[in-house]
Amino acid sequence: MKNSMFYSIFKQKCPVCHQGDVYESKQVYNLSKFDKMHEKCSHCGHKYEIENGFWYGAMYVSYALTVAFSVASFILTYLIYPQATVWVYFGLIVLVLLGLAPVTFRLSRMIWMNFFTHYDPEKSK
Repeated sequence: MKNSMFYSIFKQKCPVCHQGDVYESKQVYNLSKFDKMHEKCSHCGHKYEIENGFWYGAMYVSYALTVAFSVASFILTYLIYPQATVWVYFGLIVLVLLGLAPVTFRLSRMIWMNFFTHYDPEKSK
């Protein structure tokens, strides 16, 4: 698992060496720092933002994640409470998406970054 893309994504480690932390804070729900990233890896020196505007592409990943969370919330609500009104579904989905916003933000950036950079065993030493 350590040599895979999933390790980098879920542990929020550098996609090249899997050693350095990408975010300044390990706490996702530290709302003052959840979006603060290191400029480059402390272990291998890999620069995270490849070019200006690089993170705009992460919005598409974020969109896919929010759709998945919304559908999962809808299905779970339907299975637990099938006679729910549209407003119950709407309210629950809004609450879930707001609650998972910091998680979605970080996951989408990590997934996007891992599309363009890959693990290099030589740099992990």
